[in-house]
Amino acid sequence: QQQQQQQKQQQQQLQQQKQHLSLLLQQHPGGAASSASVGGNGCIGGVVDAGGGIGSGGGISVSSGNSSSIIVGKRTTALFAAYAAPLFGGGTVATIGQPMAAGAGQIGAARSLFTACGASFIQPSSVVASCAGARVKAPVLGRASSTSVATSVSSLYERTQKATVTLQHPCMRGYSSVHTQQPAGPIREYNIDPYILLDDELKYIFEDIRQEISRATNHQELNKIAVYYFDGQGKAFRPMVAMLMAKALNYHMHNENSNIVNAQRQIAMISEMIHTASLVHDDVIDQSFARRGKPSVNVLWNHKKVTQAGDYILSVASMLLARLKHDEVTHILSQVLTDLVQGEFMQLGSKETENERFAHYFTKTYRKTASLIANSLKAVAVLSGADEQMAELSFQYGRNLGLAFQFVDDLLDFVSSSEAMGKPAAADLKLGLATAPVLFACEKFPELNPMILRRFREPGDVERAYELVHQSQGLEQTRFLARKHCIEALRLASQISESPYQKGLIVVGDFVLNRMK
Repeated sequence: QQQQQQQKQQQQQLQQQKQHLSLLLQQHPGGAASSASVGGNGCIGGVVDAGGGIGSGGGISVSSGNSSSIIVGKRTTALFAAYAAPLFGGGTVATIGQPMAAGAGQIGAARSLFTACGASFIQPSSVVASCAGARVKAPVLGRASSTSVATSVSSLYERTQKATVTLQHPCMRGYSSVHTQQPAGPIREYNIDPYILLDDELKYIFEDIRQEISRATNHQELNKIAVYYFDGQGKAFRPMVAMLMAKALNYHMHNENSNIVNAQRQIAMISEMIHTASLVHDDVIDQSFARRGKPSVNVLWNHKKVTQAGDYILSVASMLLARLKHDEVTHILSQVLTDLVQGEFMQLGSKETENERFAHYFTKTYRKTASLIANSLKAVAVLSGADEQMAELSFQYGRNLGLAFQFVDDLLDFVSSSEAMGKPAAADLKLGLATAPVLFACEKFPELNPMILRRFREPGDVERAYELVHQSQGLEQTRFLARKHCIEALRLASQISESPYQKGLIVVGDFVLNRMK
């Protein structure tokens, strides 16, 4: 009976896999996977090895598995898998491809990286025999060579463009992942502006936040500092996404009634308050002098008062959260504060080795940026009465969108003007931070490594690093990662009942990819 049940589950997974692929190919015509094969019985996690329409202007590969991930393709490496693991959230990852050896020290680093992100490390040869449906070439791990870490990381971009690669990450907890070559144009054509769609809900969001902050204190200067960034000049991106998800799920769950309940709107307000408090603290830590095209708060008031004002914003947000009287939602958003502080500490005390940089960067990016969006969306899902699966879908949508948002932010630091961004260009380099464009650029220009170690402190480091990033493929690779996560967010949003708000969730992906500030 157990065997029959397992076979039935495998058949259901295969059917779901085919449905996902069919849906995605409809959404992205011209990129048909011309040579797809599916791992058969006993294949750990399941494998799809899709040609992806290489040379046809597009193409999508998708895989769905039980608990493991297998990367199948040409000239994949153990380190490619290792650095994919933190990017995709963990799980068991193996690679099967043409032999491309990794040195013993690098294999050790890969093991450490897998352990750090809660994943397992397995010998590819142990799964080759069971993956009858995959076009197996040879186990990956072999004799030592000088394959560089950076080369393996950069393969995430280059090999998905030039070879056959399928990735699936079990952190998605049952959802298939998507990899696509980057076609030109938007992810999905919808004539919807989420901000116009939510005009009534967003119109007074900053005013309501200012009222909550002012109501809680009679100290005039504290109030003035605390409301400084709530002047309506911000994008209100986090409240917008939270309300979109709330209305989309309300429509999905309650017979097309999309009305936002007050508690969900408060989550949107809380998310913006937490975000703004983190900006206030960042401006003090980074000694910024401009934010949103005007003097940053720490320029106008002394650092001690500004720090207290940031704390005060968080305390008012906590009061709003307590008013909801919902233990699960309180727990969800409390995790955001924990992640924010840990993410900032990771950025301040960055002493990772060359082999650890990408794992460190992805974890920090999740904690500082994606956690707030992901957990806010999970909170509005819980308040809509969604079940555990739909709440998890909302979380994963926010996680992918948040990661993409930060990848684009790191990209804009190298391509946008100070006027467009409202803050100095190359700000991250000046702060000593090595973001994705720099880490990818290290493959072509190893001279960046000592600059990263000394945090670009020597004269000429910032200018030279900026120049080398533009001479490398670092910017293209970073945009590729952002697009990958937006595509995944699109797939998740497609599982919600169609409505203007569900379409808005899809359009947000284009907003993230194409924003200029």
